Amino acid sequence: MSPAGPTLQPTCAGNPPAPVDRWRVVLAGGVIVLAIFAAYANSLAVPFVFDDLKSISLNPSLRHLWPPGPVLSPPPGVGLSSRPLVNLSFALNHAVGGESVWGYHAANLATHALAALTLFGVVRRTLRRPVLRERFGPAALPLAWAVALLWALHPLQTEAVTYLSQRTESLMGLCYLLTLYAFIRGAESAAPAKWWVLAVVACWLGAASKEVMVTAPLLVLLYDRTFVAGTFRDAWRQRRLFYLGLAGCWLLVAWLMRGLPAGQVGYGLGVTGWSYALTECRVVVDYLRLAVWPHPLVFDYGTGGLQSTAATATCVVLIGLLAGGTLLALRRRPALGFAAAWIFLILAPTSSVVPVVLQPMAEHRMYLPLAGVVVLAVMGLHALAGRWSTAVVVVLATGLGCLTAHRNETYRSELSLWSDTVAQRPDNARAQTNLGTALAQAGLLDAAQAHFAAAVRLAPDDAGARYNLGNVLLELDRPAEALEPCAAAVRLGPGLVEAHNNLGSALAQLGRLDEAQAQFEEALRIEPGYAPARGNLAQLQALRAARPAR
Repeated sequence: MSPAGPTLQPTCAGNPPAPVDRWRVVLAGGVIVLAIFAAYANSLAVPFVFDDLKSISLNPSLRHLWPPGPVLSPPPGVGLSSRPLVNLSFALNHAVGGESVWGYHAANLATHALAALTLFGVVRRTLRRPVLRERFGPAALPLAWAVALLWALHPLQTEAVTYLSQRTESLMGLCYLLTLYAFIRGAESAAPAKWWVLAVVACWLGAASKEVMVTAPLLVLLYDRTFVAGTFRDAWRQRRLFYLGLAGCWLLVAWLMRGLPAGQVGYGLGVTGWSYALTECRVVVDYLRLAVWPHPLVFDYGTGGLQSTAATATCVVLIGLLAGGTLLALRRRPALGFAAAWIFLILAPTSSVVPVVLQPMAEHRMYLPLAGVVVLAVMGLHALAGRWSTAVVVVLATGLGCLTAHRNETYRSELSLWSDTVAQRPDNARAQTNLGTALAQAGLLDAAQAHFAAAVRLAPDDAGARYNLGNVLLELDRPAEALEPCAAAVRLGPGLVEAHNNLGSALAQLGRLDEAQAQFEEALRIEPGYAPARGNLAQLQALRAARPAR
């Protein structure tokens, strides 16, 4: 594989690709789609879980498609305030089927299938570019089919597909791939303008889905340099207006993020740039390990690991070697370097630039980067196994599809999802809390109390953990035990109206009526319309009125 050089043709208009029987392309695409739906068939009945509740069930902006203002400007509390295209897609689902989960999952599956087909087209046309045609051109179709199939069926993708709220990732991924595909078609066309307009539109739509789309203009430019123009200078000289159009998505992302709630991402949240970089070295290594061996998969990895440890050193060295190798390959083996750079560049926003303190590791972030890993694996398999590689791919795809179907079973309820998460990450306070909530909703209050207590041990300064423990102890009619966590919740979260109400309830049950009244009144001062505190205060006053005068 020789490096791209300045002697390459700037476009393929004068080098039309070798003809391929359309029926073979259609058949390959059909197999990909059927395989996806077979692997994900058991996801169609998965209920709303975790953030799905606020993004869909409790999202008031989904209720009406007209006027479009509320749909395209969702409130901050639903988690989609900077992602209007995803919110619009959920609104369309709601308009068609209300809160029937089947329709939402069908839309997620369709998005994933379209992304897989687009990846199929990107890889097939890339392998037929002049720089790769001699070596891979005759096998472009089966190799592209193998890449798209393995990528689509990999169980690491389940979080981005089965977890409805992560439509943000899959929809952005589809737009990302469409941007690159449209650029490639434009590079092959004698009249490229319509394709490049489509690329810009797809890029902007992706920016309205998730902020990671900001890397797309850079990746398309790198693709241009590697497979089309031969140099960055020629790519910019020939298509500067096109790249300015793509880069315009940066302004859109900046505008959409202007109302992002504070306390979710960024520095100044108890993490330094150095500690986060060390954490992400370990995280990226884990991502690559899961791409090769997808076990165990974890729904929520928690917030731990933001400190330097001796174990991090090995990961730092490994990431340094991989990054250095990528830079060297971009110079000497550009096609190989592009596949590796694809992984690092797409992960960069969340793994280096902007700290995501509440969730430093999340499997859905590998949705697009996984394609780079799969491309490298398939090309290596092709080099080693030759014509037998197709049989190996079929076996691998079958195994991956079965693992995906099995992973989907974990999502069948909040209880099963959080039980699995706690089993994998018992030191995750958020998972302990959510498992406790699921158990409490199932009426298993003693089991719930144990997990809330574990959450308090893991996060002693978390007002919510104390509140949950106090709340379940009150439900168990143990007010004396509930008093301490209820008081701690008020101390740690003085503005938490529910904590004041719970502390008031505990005090009232212990006969400390004056103190209870003060807590109910404080709750109403914070939120005058808070009905539970108002009802408790009325009951307290009625109780006092019923007592005989001394």
